[in-house]
Amino acid sequence: MPELIAAIDQGTTSTRCVLFDGSGQIVQLSQQEHEQIYPKPGWVEHDPLEIWGCTQDVISQALLNAQVVGDQIFAVGVTNQRETTIVWDKKTGQPYGNAIVWQDTRTKEICDALGAEEGPDRFRDLVGLPLSTYFSGPKLKWILENKEDVRGAAEKGEALFGTVDTWLIWWLTGGPEGGTHVIDVTNASRTMLMNLSSLNWNEDILETFNIPPDMLPRIVPSSDPPGWGMTEPSGPFGAAIPICGDLGDQQAALVGQACFTTGEVKNTYGTGCFMLMNTGERIVPSDSGLLTTVAYRLGEEPAVYALEGSIAITGALVQWLRDNLELISSAAEIETLAQSVEDSGGIYFVPAFSGLFAPHWRSDARGVIVGLTRYINKGHIARSALESTAYQTREVLDAMNTDSGVELSSMKVDGGMVHNDLLMQFQADIINVPVLRPRIAETTALGAAYAAGLAVGFWESTESLREQWQVDKTWQPGMEESTRSGLYRGWQKAVERSLNWVD
Repeated sequence: MPELIAAIDQGTTSTRCVLFDGSGQIVQLSQQEHEQIYPKPGWVEHDPLEIWGCTQDVISQALLNAQVVGDQIFAVGVTNQRETTIVWDKKTGQPYGNAIVWQDTRTKEICDALGAEEGPDRFRDLVGLPLSTYFSGPKLKWILENKEDVRGAAEKGEALFGTVDTWLIWWLTGGPEGGTHVIDVTNASRTMLMNLSSLNWNEDILETFNIPPDMLPRIVPSSDPPGWGMTEPSGPFGAAIPICGDLGDQQAALVGQACFTTGEVKNTYGTGCFMLMNTGERIVPSDSGLLTTVAYRLGEEPAVYALEGSIAITGALVQWLRDNLELISSAAEIETLAQSVEDSGGIYFVPAFSGLFAPHWRSDARGVIVGLTRYINKGHIARSALESTAYQTREVLDAMNTDSGVELSSMKVDGGMVHNDLLMQFQADIINVPVLRPRIAETTALGAAYAAGLAVGFWESTESLREQWQVDKTWQPGMEESTRSGLYRGWQKAVERSLNWVD
């Protein structure tokens, strides 16, 4: 009988269930997309019940396709889109409206008001984050102030808050019939409500945000024997399996890339782009526009921290070209279209659809294409869209080098866009370091599986996980320095033109 670990990877655009064997190889993968809801400009929502339905479907499908039963699953790990915020009724499981997605910008006025006197870094010393629409705390405050009946229910202990991992673990362990209400330290560190040093909810910040503490989940390690409950035998796994791994998606990718040594870096290319550097047990403040966050915590061991550069729009730009402009019919077509031209024709595409995240943190920015002439065609637009991902990564990497004092010698990459050779070569060229893609590219799901497997002894140690990591492909930089610096100066000018759009 095969022994497997199941990972649930709930992302911004889809949900996956991935089954891994003891060597970290994928045995089966099932995936299902969910609806992106845009009620107003700048608002982005998901239906939490649709996400729960998709989760049940992909679990059942993965088990069916692999021809295994739940009893063959040793443990379950969960990873998730991080800052997306859900509030629901404890007794019924009904959400108080749609989830507010991490990309949503409706909380700008709340953030501006909270930082009116002390600025956007008001809470940074405690939580490692600037005031931004990105994080869960302002979203929760908005829900409490704008959704009818929520505050009253929260004060009575009847309304629960959670990020998507909290929501799924609650349902998988019974939901209204006693489901476990937890959040791991990595997701909690993205709320603006958790003290980075104590790893507890900060009472002063909760009072400032006017958030009832009883609606918050219990903060737990990322890998935690014996776990936080068993899956319901009547649920999609059909068996009682411990849920003992939980990581935000970008931290899960760091673990999946086996970046367990201080100074190691990974960059994930998904809906957005997220670069993390392991800083060990040391909390490293950023002076360059990066975030200080929890990387992971394994059981009772001390928490490991990270510097993070978060970019809002990368793969989502390809999706926008496909769905909104219908420039391509599938995401894979963008590389072919971009290869139809030799370069971007002098144009730059700054995809500040939700403002600019790291290292700028400018919610007043909006998307622009600059440098347009009659010469430009759709191939140039496609190529500039891909190049924007590489330029944004260069900005974050420069900031990370400054904050850490460590010059990067190579960069591990993962996510859907790393199969785009044109982008990866341009990425290596514009940052001037080798780019390494691992043999197993599903590193986010793999990190969740590793966290669960370590908790139950399926894998012995982080060292054994490091030994499993293998390079699939390397891109070496080959661009002249004069060309590199000239292109990057053009990008910086383009970014300037995206600013101050929203009053």
